[in-house]
Amino acid sequence: MLWQAEAGGWLLGGYEYIPGRHPDLAPGSADLGPLVDALGVMSAADWPEEVGKKPLPVRWGSLIPDGRAHLLDGRALVHTDMSPLNMLATTNGIRLVDWALACPGPDWADTAFTVPRLIHAGHTAEQAETLARRVPAYRGASPAAVSAFASALHAVWESRERADPLPHRAALIAAAAAWAQYRALTVA
Repeated sequence: MLWQAEAGGWLLGGYEYIPGRHPDLAPGSADLGPLVDALGVMSAADWPEEVGKKPLPVRWGSLIPDGRAHLLDGRALVHTDMSPLNMLATTNGIRLVDWALACPGPDWADTAFTVPRLIHAGHTAEQAETLARRVPAYRGASPAAVSAFASALHAVWESRERADPLPHRAALIAAAAAWAQYRALTVA
C-alpha cells in the first residue's frame, strides 16, 4: 500500500502496481519453490495490533472441533484466502494481493490454508503436506493444532457452500475433506 484516504464514509487505498501472473500450484511447477519462500516470509509477519479484526478462532467459532479453539490462537498476520487468484508470480517471487480477509492467527495458518489449494491443483494430501513442511512455522506447528485446523477449514467451507452455493466450491471442499481425512488417518 502506498497511501490511503478517507472521505465521505469511504476508505480509498492506493497500491503499487506489480506485474505478474497467477502461479501454477500443480505438482512439479517452478512456482512451488517461490511459494514456499513466500509462506516462510509471511509466517514471520506479526499482526498489526492497531488493526482490530477478529482472530481466526473467533471467526470460525463453533466450527472448530470441541475444546480445540485455543490451538488456533496466534498473533501473526494471516491472509486466509490463499487462492492462486490472490497471488502473483513475479520476477521477485510470489506476492499476495487482496488482504480483505486478513486476521490474526497462528504463524503457520497461511501455509495450512495453502494445503487444500495444493490438493486442488493435483497434489495428494501427503505431497501437499510434504511441501508445507518445508515452511519452518508449519513444520514446528503442533500436529493436533494442524489437524484441528484441517477439520475446521473443511467445516467452514461446507458452511459457506450451504449459505451461498458457488460452482467453484465443490472441488475445494473435496480437497479440504481429503486433507482432513488424511490427517485423521495418519496423524493421530
